[in-house]
Amino acid sequence: MKKLKTGYAAPKKPGKKEFAGVRVALLATRWNTDIVAALDQGARECCRDWGVADDNVKVYHAPGAYEIPLATQTILDSGEADAVVTLGAVIRGDTPHFDFVAGECARGLMDVQLRTGGPVGFGVLTVNTVEQAWERAGPGKTNKGYEAAAAALEMLRLVRSLA
Repeated sequence: MKKLKTGYAAPKKPGKKEFAGVRVALLATRWNTDIVAALDQGARECCRDWGVADDNVKVYHAPGAYEIPLATQTILDSGEADAVVTLGAVIRGDTPHFDFVAGECARGLMDVQLRTGGPVGFGVLTVNTVEQAWERAGPGKTNKGYEAAAAALEMLRLVRSLA
């Protein structure tokens, strides 16, 4: 039986000029700040790799993951950014709080994308343990902040090509 290839198959990197004028908002939560900082670093690395000017990357903060959808919609509606990359870490605890926060954040962000037509990269980790969060926030292109930024930029390219 053939082994299934898993993981994201990134497209060919764009030319450095393709995303030179693009404005990206990094929207980070104020929970699990060490992990979120590592996701932020990954997202910034991706933006640089894809040719987004450092001056065109602006950071915003939301109290937590539950508040991210409204903050994302507000950023996109303001015209301040062409795409938003959300960054956070929701870690399962002993109560059902995790299910509500993680689920509503994801659902809300999908609603925002469909309502605004603006690309949103989902870099909000939803994990069972702190160790799992750190595995996803490590250095390199497997950092989920990097992957979320790449997804947002790729969607921006697609949306623009169809407009």
